[in-house]
Amino acid sequence: MKFIPNNIAELNLLLQFDMSSLQTGIKVHQDAAPELIAAAKSLFDRGLSTQADGGYLTDLGIEVAEHAQKLLAIISTKPEHATV
Repeated sequence: MKFIPNNIAELNLLLQFDMSSLQTGIKVHQDAAPELIAAAKSLFDRGLSTQADGGYLTDLGIEVAEHAQKLLAIISTKPEHATV
């Protein structure tokens, strides 16, 4: 398995949620990029957000967003044992 563009769009959208304040949601407008609209709907369909156009993260969505942040942090850091 590998990440496909739809997965990347969903991960990027999850990273847009403000994890420091769970009272802050997001809104994906109808004139947004089609992949962003599809990502928002997919997160909703998977039970990760409260609205098809964003809303708030559900409990599961919070957990997944935390994992997405950790994944990004890990792959964004320079490897300690880089090999050439």
